[in-house]
Amino acid sequence: MSIYFAKFRFSLKLLENVSLPAYLGSTLRGGLGHVFKRTVCISPDRNCMDCLLRGRCVYSYCFETPTGEKTALSYKSSNHPHPFIIEPPHESQNWPRRNDHINFNLVLIGKGIDYLPYFVFVFDELGRSGLGRERGKYLLEKVAALSDFSNGHYETIYESCRKFLSNGYQVERFADVVERTPGHTGRRLAIRFVTPTRIKYQGRLEPEVNFCVLIKNLLRRISLLSEMHCNSRLDLDYAELIEKARNVRIINSNLRWYDWERYSSRQKAKMKLGGFVGNITFEGDLAEFMPFIKLGEYLHIGKGTSFGLGEYVTSQS
Repeated sequence: MSIYFAKFRFSLKLLENVSLPAYLGSTLRGGLGHVFKRTVCISPDRNCMDCLLRGRCVYSYCFETPTGEKTALSYKSSNHPHPFIIEPPHESQNWPRRNDHINFNLVLIGKGIDYLPYFVFVFDELGRSGLGRERGKYLLEKVAALSDFSNGHYETIYESCRKFLSNGYQVERFADVVERTPGHTGRRLAIRFVTPTRIKYQGRLEPEVNFCVLIKNLLRRISLLSEMHCNSRLDLDYAELIEKARNVRIINSNLRWYDWERYSSRQKAKMKLGGFVGNITFEGDLAEFMPFIKLGEYLHIGKGTSFGLGEYVTSQS
């Protein structure tokens, strides 16, 4: 499996007081999309579906991800995964204070990594336009790349004082994740869903999740990302994996539903994007699933991942 990705940390310095919501994923994603389209689109008022340049446009690729060639998985889905994930800060902060810093992560997947300069440029430009309803200005002070996934070490690749972006970042592949995933000798896996997780099963959002539904959604997301952004069709026996997943049971769960709203400027309406958060523990034969579960810690799961939804961390025993 040749799915690959890279992870970056953006550091913003507020230049003025501004009121921002506790969860910044929607604010950052909304501002990014607006300035991105304004920056690169030759006809910002036109619908991407009606544009002749759709197949060659960076904005369309990142935000209105086209299906491209019909494939075994993609033809069944009208919502195709974007090649980026914004991970906002987890801790709530009492905004606004001038000179405060906002740090968030950006994960780019497959061909999306090629467009890192666009993301840096647009977040820099967004700082001049302003963040949130009050349009609070900020300075993009620096961007660091996760250069060593084994120890979480970041190296600076961009600084505002130099206006130079280096390519000294590490691309992580699934083989690297597998190599770092220890053999699962225990039979228990604890998962903590850090941000609201929106998993659909049989057309409806699930307030909780069993292991089989979790694996189905995770394998589907990984497969679509690999297929659409890494030019790689996965060679997996999905039926066998899902059948084995049915034998893994829940032994403890305190998942709870968390509702939040965002305003969509494109749809001119408020949207509810609730999902479950909290902890769940599974028991069973887990070894075969662990590489995919560890990969999901980087790539998230469910709907709304570009906002940072569906982030989780795991522990084994």
